[in-house]
Formats: sequence, C-alpha cells, structure tokens
Amino acid sequence: MTTADPRRGGEPLQAAAGGLIGDPAEEARRSRGAGSLQAAADEGGPRRPREMESLRAAAGASDEEAPRSRGGESLHGVVGISERGTSESAGQGETPLPGPRAGGTNRRVVTVSLGYLVTLLVLLVLNFALPRAMPGDPLSAQLAAGSPSYIHDPELQQAVRDFYGLDEPLTGQFRTYITGVATGDLGVSVRYQRPVSDMLVERLPRTVLLVGTALVLGTAAGVAAGAVAGWRRGGRFDSVALAVVTVVRSVPVFFLASAACYVLAVQLGWFPVSGSGTRFAAFGPAERVVDVLWHLALPASVLVVYHAAAQFLVMRAGMVTQLGADHLLTARAKGLPERVVRRRHAARNAMLPVIGLLGVQAGVAITGAVLVETVFRYDGIGSLLVDAISHRDYPLIQGCFLLLTCLVLVASFVADLVTARIDPRTAQ
Repeated sequence: MTTADPRRGGEPLQAAAGGLIGDPAEEARRSRGAGSLQAAADEGGPRRPREMESLRAAAGASDEEAPRSRGGESLHGVVGISERGTSESAGQGETPLPGPRAGGTNRRVVTVSLGYLVTLLVLLVLNFALPRAMPGDPLSAQLAAGSPSYIHDPELQQAVRDFYGLDEPLTGQFRTYITGVATGDLGVSVRYQRPVSDMLVERLPRTVLLVGTALVLGTAAGVAAGAVAGWRRGGRFDSVALAVVTVVRSVPVFFLASAACYVLAVQLGWFPVSGSGTRFAAFGPAERVVDVLWHLALPASVLVVYHAAAQFLVMRAGMVTQLGADHLLTARAKGLPERVVRRRHAARNAMLPVIGLLGVQAGVAITGAVLVETVFRYDGIGSLLVDAISHRDYPLIQGCFLLLTCLVLVASFVADLVTARIDPRTAQ
C-alpha cells in the first residue's frame, strides 16, 4: 500500500473549508483525499494533536450527507482548530470580564451631591417666594385697630415697616435673605421679637426626638411584621395585618392624632393632652427625663403607627417577591433551618427597598410631625411653623421651612448613599 504524505492534507482541508458548492467532480476528489488522509492517520503512527485534529476534520467530510452539510461540518472543524490554536497560543483560557470601575462610587457621590445642591437652591427661592405669595404681611394684623400691639402714629408704623424691610423691592429683600442665610442670620421674629436662630435651636431637639423615635420604632415594627406576613402570605396574620394597615394608611395622620388625643388623653387620662413637658416644675434629671418621655409617648405612638404601616407594605411586597427564588431553594437544599432561610436570605434581600424608601419616609414623618405637633401643641418646629404662618411672620416662616427642608434633604442623601453601598447595582 502506498502511504500518502500527511503534509498533502492541506489541499483537501482547504477544499473542505471552501467547497460549499455541490460539484460532483469536486466532491469525488475531496472524498479520495479524505480517504488518503484517514489511511495516513491509521498507519502513520503517533502524530501531533493539531495534525490529528486536522485529519479528523478532513475525514469527516466523507460522510453520506448532503454536499452542503458536509462542507459546513468541515468548515466547523477548521474554525474549531483555529479557535483552539489561538487559545493555546495565548497561553490562557477565557479572559475575565472587567469589574466595576474604581471611580464609580466617587462619581456617584459627586453626582448625587450636585443634584441635592441644585434642589437646595430651588428650595431657597421657594422659601422666599411662598410666604410673600400669601395675602397680607407681618404687620397687617399687629398694626390693625383693636390689636394689642396697635400703633396709632403713622410715622412710627412706617418706621417699623422700614425696620423689617417690607417696603423694599423684592430683589432687595431677596438679596438680604440670601445674605442672611449664607451668614447664619435668619432675622428677627416679628411676633416674638427674638432671633429666629435662637428659637429654632431651642425647639429643634424636640422635633428630632419625635421624628427619630417614629422612624426607628416604625421601621422596626413595620419590617418585622411585613417579613412575617409576606413569608406566610395568605395566612391569618397576613390577612388581619393587611386589613389593619390598609385602614391606617387611608386615614389622615391628623385624624389619628385627634382620635388618640380624645380617647387616651381626654377620656382615659393616660397621657397629657398637650405640651412637651410640665412647665414650672422643679424636677431632677431622672424625673425630667420621665416627664419628657411621658409627653412624647402619645404623639410618637401616632407617628410610629402611621410610619410602620407604610414600611409594612413595602417589606411584605419584598418578601413575597423572594418566595420561590433560586437562592432560597439552594439554602433549603443545604439543609438550613427555615428561620435561617427567612432571616438571612429572604429578609436581607427584601430590606433593600425599605432602606431606599427611608429618605422618602423621613420627609413624610417630618410633614406628619408638623400636624401631630399642632394637634398636641407639642413644642417643636412644626407647631412653631403653623403659628408663624397664622401671623405672617416672614422671618420665622423662612427659618422653620429652611430647617425642615434641610432635614429632609440630609435624610434622603444618607439613604441614597447607604443604598448604593449595600446594593452596588444602583451605583452603575
């Protein structure tokens, strides 16, 4: 038998790669070349892996299939050889996908900061424009006939108006307002004749205590109840809790505060009706703390219930979406207890929307605090703002509104950063 030279396998191989047209003469020649290559592979002894792959690819062209199919298989063998050769020449396997860019987090912080800065500038303009859009001015009620602060002398009335700059053009008033905000001088209250900054510093701790208590306790209660209800969807607890939460969310917060004040404070006498502490009482430090918490209990409970209802709905929806997830099936397959699967695997993933919603809920809690403080006459920023609006006290309105909006912006900014930290997908 005449042994064919293996080096001649290149011509039949090229023909197999390019011969996709079903010519009978060409097919016969290609078949004879494939047979020679197969005989060479059988008798030529051990060969290099790349040559053996070339021989097998060329021999595959002699199958009893359609001419086009045979040509496609040969071409596939050639492409496979080329790909493997390229991979072997590189000396490595697949190249790993590039990870997230190192500066992505810093760019997100800068972008979010710029967005909140623009929002703050817009709020500064609205803070100046909205009080002046109301009918009347700070001196209309105080200088009216019959008022305790009535001023009969027209020249003295004009001097008072000049002192507060109420007769200046709006551009001049806005310039004075921006300069005062930049320097920390928020002006003097028209009604109380006190610096606005001092009044805000005096009442801010009470509002922060009220809103902070509502956010912490409301989030904890809502998340815990929502996790249990969502995990046992359709159960008795889920049905009852969902009905109660729906009713609570459909009722305005000031109605809840009024009902709680009437039933628990007026009728039962369990809590004080109004105030943030007992006035003119000689309490020690421990007694003062107990007195403050006693006055805080009822207003904070109203906000806790209202805030917990919102977090319950979000957490329950998050837990429902986790039911049947692949990572829960994997955890169960590992033999983990059901409580571990619920807490460590389902609840952690369901918490992401709750954390992202905390910034929005902080704004809702502050808005609700304004109404709750008004109902209970709680000495905070909210009740001070309502009192300033009723007397058209421009400096005090501007100071209260600016402080509350800054609190909302800071809470939203922190929530955005925390969400991007625990969920890197939001930072892309």
